[in-house]
Amino acid sequence: MSLEEELRLVKEKCLLCEKCPLSKTRTNVVFDDGIPNGNLMLIGEAPGFYEDKEGKPFVGKAGQLLDKIFNSVGLSRQKDVYIANTIKCRPPNNRDPLDTEKVSCREYLDRQVEILKPKIILLCGNVSLKSFLNLPYGITKARGNWFEGPFQSKMMPIYHPSYLLRNDSREKGSPKWQMWQDIQEIKRMYERLKS
Repeated sequence: MSLEEELRLVKEKCLLCEKCPLSKTRTNVVFDDGIPNGNLMLIGEAPGFYEDKEGKPFVGKAGQLLDKIFNSVGLSRQKDVYIANTIKCRPPNNRDPLDTEKVSCREYLDRQVEILKPKIILLCGNVSLKSFLNLPYGITKARGNWFEGPFQSKMMPIYHPSYLLRNDSREKGSPKWQMWQDIQEIKRMYERLKS
């Protein structure tokens, strides 16, 4: 069975999920986007307004910035990146997902990772970071560092693009400047590990 077929079976189950109250308020399940592959996976936090409407992750302004960040080093979601979220349904008012919601949704995310066995996993934002790594600090200290992940993957926490939209400075040391350093390091690791 191909990666796409395996993911389709998980998605079909996810579309019917009613394990948490978010299933009652969602417009769409936001399962994935990009290209299923074993090289590079990005795991975001939770769907927002536009993602809930379209059923795809990272389609609003943050998604447009994410695409620009990838494009700046010659990567794209259409050719190189598989994108999923920690949870698949939008929390009300874009609040952070509750632990119970993350637990309810975890089987789908775990299966996505298990099917793809990506060599690189980008943990996009603090919610994604905390869902995978039990660190005594948050994204500002963790970002840009490599950690060991599932299936012998390399995991790097990165800033969520919505955070970068709120922090416009490009001065040395600013979040946008740090993201530029991080995406270059990600590209180097991608070139080294891709099959």
